[in-house]
Amino acid sequence: MRPNQGIVLTQTPLRVSFAGGGTDLATFYEAEPGAVFSSTIDKYVYVTVKRHGPVFDEKVRLNYSVSESVGAIDAIRNDIARECLQFLEIEPPIYVSVVSDLPDSSGLGGSSAFAVGLLNALHTYRGERVTASQLADEASRVEIEILGEPIGKQDQYAAAFGGLNLFDFRPNGDVTVQPHRGSNGAIGDLFSRLVMLWSGHQRRSSSVLFEQMARTPDHHKDLQQMRKQAYELHALMSDPTPDLHRFGDVLDQGWRLKRGLASTVSNAEIDSWYAAGREAGATGGKICGAGGGGFLLFLAEPELQSRVLSALPALRHVPVRYEAHGSRVLLADTE
Repeated sequence: MRPNQGIVLTQTPLRVSFAGGGTDLATFYEAEPGAVFSSTIDKYVYVTVKRHGPVFDEKVRLNYSVSESVGAIDAIRNDIARECLQFLEIEPPIYVSVVSDLPDSSGLGGSSAFAVGLLNALHTYRGERVTASQLADEASRVEIEILGEPIGKQDQYAAAFGGLNLFDFRPNGDVTVQPHRGSNGAIGDLFSRLVMLWSGHQRRSSSVLFEQMARTPDHHKDLQQMRKQAYELHALMSDPTPDLHRFGDVLDQGWRLKRGLASTVSNAEIDSWYAAGREAGATGGKICGAGGGGFLLFLAEPELQSRVLSALPALRHVPVRYEAHGSRVLLADTE
């Protein structure tokens, strides 16, 4: 299929996972269902796709944190970009540009947001309409089946669907999405209590998840409890006036379980940050993503947040708001 000649721009949100992370790995959900409760936030990955101009020497140009100019798609070094382009059988010449609001490898699902956003852009570039479910499934296939990444499916589904959701992961590979059905006020109350702090440390999730996957049988009961916490938080947020102190308690309990899933989830520095935030008044929190660095998330009453920030002066505060939408096409100027 010959693509359109214009330009496409997509916006795909990052996410924070509140509970259940780890039960979306096949090593767990192929034995029994997994569940993750998460929300997308107002921080995004932007992907631009256009047909590359005929006067350029290279057939493929890819701009992200580095710039690649190559003669064929299979020569692209960026794994996700290369495999998404091959998966949809895109023909050169092609130009792809990627920018993100936050650093990659920071625990907010950035790699999967890139995969979802690029696939969304490429489908639109080919003149095709695509559902959120299809985007999530295709991104999962690229990252997990083709590239063999040791990750689960929660990030692809969060990026594609957007919003506050409970995701159920079934042994047959199916994923069901239960969107938030409570009041918008409940979400506002929750986000008014979130404190996101940048650790300054980037770490690829695979370095943690390979160990976690290998140790899944040893931590089966812990993962069952983490799945239960995802259902509890989903139920809490269904109340028009959710008990957010209890929400913080569950975050704290989940973090204590998560710390034991792999030796590199936490370290002495992260533990000291977490202890300082709790002592300053946060009811709970966690490291976002697989662990080892990235963003530290706390839940704290608004009047106590200045104390939490003062207790952690070395970390950078990054305010976040709720994002209700998944990957979207912002521009589709096709001919």
